[in-house]
Amino acid sequence: MKEEHKNCKTCKIDFVLDQNDLSFYEKMKVTTPNTCPDCRFKMRSVWRNENILYSGRKCDMCGKGIVTMYNPKSPYKVYCSDCYSSDNWDSREYAKEYDFSRAFFDQLNELIQSVPKMNVYVTSSNGANINSPFNNGFGGAKNCYFMFNGGPAEDTMYSRGVKDVREISDCYFSTKIENSYESVNVHNSARIFYSQNINNSLDCYFSLNCNNCTNCFGCVNLNNKSNCFFNEQLSAEEFKEKLNEIMGSYSRIQEINKIFKENSLKYPRRENNNIKTINCSGDYLTECKDVFNSLEVTKSQNCKYLCSSKEVKDSVGVWGYGIGGEYLLEVVSTGHSSNVIGSYGIDESMNIEYSFSCFPNNAYLIGCDSLKNSKYCILNKQYSKEEYEKIREHIIRELTDLGVYGLMIPSKLSPFAYNETTAADNMPLTKEEALAQGFKWEDDIQKTEGKETLKPEEIPDHIKDIPDTFTKEVLVCVDCNRNYKITEQELQFYKKMVLPIPRKCFYCRHKDRISNRGPYKFWDRNCMKCNKDINTNYAPDRPEIVYCEKCYQQEVY
Repeated sequence: MKEEHKNCKTCKIDFVLDQNDLSFYEKMKVTTPNTCPDCRFKMRSVWRNENILYSGRKCDMCGKGIVTMYNPKSPYKVYCSDCYSSDNWDSREYAKEYDFSRAFFDQLNELIQSVPKMNVYVTSSNGANINSPFNNGFGGAKNCYFMFNGGPAEDTMYSRGVKDVREISDCYFSTKIENSYESVNVHNSARIFYSQNINNSLDCYFSLNCNNCTNCFGCVNLNNKSNCFFNEQLSAEEFKEKLNEIMGSYSRIQEINKIFKENSLKYPRRENNNIKTINCSGDYLTECKDVFNSLEVTKSQNCKYLCSSKEVKDSVGVWGYGIGGEYLLEVVSTGHSSNVIGSYGIDESMNIEYSFSCFPNNAYLIGCDSLKNSKYCILNKQYSKEEYEKIREHIIRELTDLGVYGLMIPSKLSPFAYNETTAADNMPLTKEEALAQGFKWEDDIQKTEGKETLKPEEIPDHIKDIPDTFTKEVLVCVDCNRNYKITEQELQFYKKMVLPIPRKCFYCRHKDRISNRGPYKFWDRNCMKCNKDINTNYAPDRPEIVYCEKCYQQEVY
């Protein structure tokens, strides 16, 4: 089989392009990358700011107060989503004549800085957001707060990657759940708390890898069980008594969490959490075929290096969205489109290269920003087909000579700093490391410190002792010292679910959930029972017992 062995020009590690890689790049008519998969992931990720939001700004068109993903220090005009989507402005008014004597990316940078931006990314496919202004990349939200990358949802808070959910908080990558809290990868379930990898279950607490279970606490690898406490069978009365003694108390929850984590290490883990996949590698893949080195992907085929994407075909390097997309290469937040290279926020379009936030109904664009219903445009300027092809040929020759044609737009053009984006979630770097790798860093992310009115140790231990006036208090995160407050909606949720007040801010809780999910990195190792070769995001030096699929099934079922 034909292969190309490469050395990454950024991090200097060796990597290999196999026959499938080479065939895809040939089909897309781009140069083969001289940048390794991890560095390419970072290049995409710095274009995706999901949850670092800034308040105190007004729409530059209507003057309405807005929350935005753009730092107030950034040079952009920012419009609210209504104004951005309206016919009250035309992005072609910002068009620039292409200058053959200047670098293409320098000209694109000037265009991106001049064209107004939408305050947050709103996904219209799930419906309008109602009473839910503090969300990003989310649609169909009703009475929701701090929700990212998903939808629809109702009466929900502080979650990412959730769909068809109601009355949940602090959940990650879950569908069709309600009345749940602090859980990862939960589906078709209700009243799930502090748990992970749960399906078709009800009233489970501190549980891992359980299916069709009811009233389970501290359980691992159970199926079709009820009234179990740390995998021990109890009567319904015994279970209820133990549950009531724990829930609502912060100190007891912390104690149980430590015990659960230690106890769970005695049980084997699957090499991955994939469901109904054929010839795939990665984790949290569902109904996929021939999808490799990918994470959180659903119903996709013949793809590689996808993250948080759905229903994609014949693509490489896709971050988010993806629905209905094919022949996508190094793109972010792009879907219902084909033949798109190195772009962000492309929807219902085709043959788009190195463009930003262009939707819908576009074709044959290169280096454009915020165009809709347009064709044969470069730097937002309309050309004839013949003129377009002549200029495009010149641009592609320049990018090919630089060895970057087929990569994402350079990170120096991104509106965001490394620590404002999903890059920091998935491949954390220090400020020094980020700057050394050519990324930007933001020291002035909006937050307050030192304004707390109540210290963590002064918060009542049990939720029953928290007064309704608690929403007036300013708290401080035990991990990062950021100040945060409990909203009225949030307090009522905790009281209803009998949950203690969290001692960490949203950002540190989100970081913990990412850690529980596992990294976007995969290692070749061996099943710890049969020694079969496996590929997993459990690093070889981690303490978990990791089995191949067959051995895990034999052990658990």
